[in-house]
Amino acid sequence: MGKTYEGGVPLAEVVRSGFVEGLHRGSVVVLHASGATVAGTGDVDSAIFPRSSSKPMQAIGMLRAGLPLTEPADVALVSASHAGEGFHLERVAALLRRAGLDESALHCPPDLPVGETAREAVLRAGGGPTRVQMNCSGKHTGMLLTCLAAGWPLDGYWRPDHPLQRRLTAAIEEFTGEEAAAVGVDGCGAPVLAVSLTGLARAYLRLVSAEPGTVERTVADAMRAYPELVGGTQADDTRLMRGVPGLLAKVGAEGVIAAAVPGVGAVAVKIDDGAARARMPVLVAALGRLGVDAPVLTEYAEVPLLGGGLPVGAVRAVW
Repeated sequence: MGKTYEGGVPLAEVVRSGFVEGLHRGSVVVLHASGATVAGTGDVDSAIFPRSSSKPMQAIGMLRAGLPLTEPADVALVSASHAGEGFHLERVAALLRRAGLDESALHCPPDLPVGETAREAVLRAGGGPTRVQMNCSGKHTGMLLTCLAAGWPLDGYWRPDHPLQRRLTAAIEEFTGEEAAAVGVDGCGAPVLAVSLTGLARAYLRLVSAEPGTVERTVADAMRAYPELVGGTQADDTRLMRGVPGLLAKVGAEGVIAAAVPGVGAVAVKIDDGAARARMPVLVAALGRLGVDAPVLTEYAEVPLLGGGLPVGAVRAVW
């Protein structure tokens, strides 16, 4: 077990009617394209669970182990935390059918779509939770297809000692440059490895800096070419990749996000209380340290607070 995460510092304030009613604490690190640390605050060297921000590295591990995907859109979906929109579900189902499987092979739990519009549509239609709708079903489908290609058993593919998971662990440790400090169970039932924010930013920088034709560049290019498959029509990481040329981004649960721009640098953020509303303003401030600017970042610089249905304040970065 590595050093326990000590928690961060105030990164964002919650302002209502001109009064600061709360603070979100956390940690953030900013790396130059060279890998040198440009700025950072909080605890950026102790391990955290990056949650779904680890998915690009897991996708690399799958492709290296023989995952037989030739379409970049499918690679993007394997790296995704999708919103459960129709185009997500259709592509997951198609991949399963192609392998002679159905959703019963997935270990991720039945769930409703995480996307608000998609979730409401399911409920209006009288539907309920399914495994394919779970936001990690693309990743789990990729895991199953990798096992079939490598000749590994499907049974227990989610266990840390399975040959598949050992390969994915190796990929995460290689790209972060760290040995995992702990192994946990993610929300989807697959392993999640604890690494530092600095290691996470380093991994994203390596992905966008890789030579064309490498597996890591294949994953980065697929995600950036099909950002709607990575998140969803209105997902934060999708909108970032659409709005900032060359940027690679992936959110994770509990207030995590990582992003990188080739030739510029990388950022990793952890909001201690897990609040998603603080994540984007802090990310925008961190990217500003690298000189990254775009209209979509201006939109995310503050998250509006409502009172009586009208804007009365905002969540904004103080770092």
